[in-house]
Amino acid sequence: MASDLQKKAVTFVIFLGMVILVLSLIPVLENWLRTAVLPEFGLVFSKGWGLTPESAELPMHVTYAAVLDAFFHIITIVLWMALVIATVRFVAFLILRTAYRTSSQPEVFSLLKTVSSIVIYIIAFFVIFQTQYPDVPLSPLFTGSTILGIVVGLALQETLGNLFAGIAMQADQPFQVGDVVAITNRGTGVVESVSWRGVKVRTFQNKLLIVSNAVLAKEMIEVAPKGNLNARIVFFNTVYSASPANTIHRVREAVRQVENVSPKLRPVVRIRNLGDNGIDWEVKYWLEDYKKHHDTDALVRERIWYVFRREKVDFASPTLVIQTQDKVPEIAREEKVNIRSERLSRVSIFAPLSEDELEQLAAASNGRIYAPGEAIVRKGQEGTSMFVIIRGSVRVQIPESTYQKTLGKLGEDDFFGEMSLLTGEPRSASVIAEEETEVLRIEKDAMKPIFENNPTLVQSICDLIEERRIQLAPETDENVEETGSSRKGVVVRSIKRFFGLN
Repeated sequence: MASDLQKKAVTFVIFLGMVILVLSLIPVLENWLRTAVLPEFGLVFSKGWGLTPESAELPMHVTYAAVLDAFFHIITIVLWMALVIATVRFVAFLILRTAYRTSSQPEVFSLLKTVSSIVIYIIAFFVIFQTQYPDVPLSPLFTGSTILGIVVGLALQETLGNLFAGIAMQADQPFQVGDVVAITNRGTGVVESVSWRGVKVRTFQNKLLIVSNAVLAKEMIEVAPKGNLNARIVFFNTVYSASPANTIHRVREAVRQVENVSPKLRPVVRIRNLGDNGIDWEVKYWLEDYKKHHDTDALVRERIWYVFRREKVDFASPTLVIQTQDKVPEIAREEKVNIRSERLSRVSIFAPLSEDELEQLAAASNGRIYAPGEAIVRKGQEGTSMFVIIRGSVRVQIPESTYQKTLGKLGEDDFFGEMSLLTGEPRSASVIAEEETEVLRIEKDAMKPIFENNPTLVQSICDLIEERRIQLAPETDENVEETGSSRKGVVVRSIKRFFGLN
């Protein structure tokens, strides 16, 4: 770049010197012709190139003198214009050289350089012409130029509109070469070039779409910039019997492995609608190269199909099918109670209960399923039930000033909410499902007949609750054992009062 600048600077200086030298020699040449050469032909000049009456009888010589006079004027105008053009081009080169290095929009400077150069050339020409022909009035010329300008302006209205729209678009730069654009009612493709006249877009059918700037400025344009993580959404559906949590997990993992899907952002799988035939889903993911979005969308749909095939998940069918089939036998109530009582026997708080009491409690309990992230209980909420985790896991949280503090996590066969069941106290913490979680809910009405038939269970359960509380208490809490006996007595009285026991 430095050597190029030096070459142009040396060329400009040499050219400038030559032009100035010629311009300085023209008056000398004029004077020599006036005083030495032309009088030989009988021509006498009173001032400048003006002929005296004595030489009027030589019409041919007068014609030659007039031509020679015009020749020197034209040469002077041409040399001065050459000087102006060379100076403007060299200054424009210096400005553009700086603009290309420091500006993010060099195309704007290029367009402005062209327009401003033309204006400077026109003004310089009129000034130089007036100096050579001061007696020639320019008003008629300007009047004619105005009329001509109006005619040309009407003829080139669309071209000029493209020019100024191109300048505005180059200044704003809504898109660049390589971006994917969707032009309303025009088409979608990759930008190949942007000029003062219009934009060339290569469509995904490998056709070339050329849109003028004047038209483009009136359209709504959707731009997917190159180098940006642009999102895509693919829709699918499942039957209602398919587990939402399992569907979200399987589809997300399948989409993450698809080529051209960015690993920087995790795909989002969510329920779009509960339709007439099944659950309507959408999966949102981000692409590394948006130009390949059609191929990527097709590959995502293919992977979803294979995942559903492996996991025995059915797509929802939009057709109406009437079929008869044998009713799926439900688990017998007795077997269900046995399964639940076996579960309850693993819970430490129910260790004092006999098998009959466990079966009685299991028969009165009911199962519930919660989605990932769903709150099973919330802090401060009134409640008269407890929960035993059959499958899945939960986290126990309490609100802090700016966030939710996690106290711990519970898994299969763990329980929570026992104080609300036994004493009716408000929930002391929130419990949130970490994954799809199935729990067994035990209500106050299920425990009351057991306590009425066996009042000694109250004391045994209180001992287990207090023992669990001591185990969960912080090691730095030195007063936990000292306050245990007094707290145990309070809990016993609260249970008896809550259940109406003597």
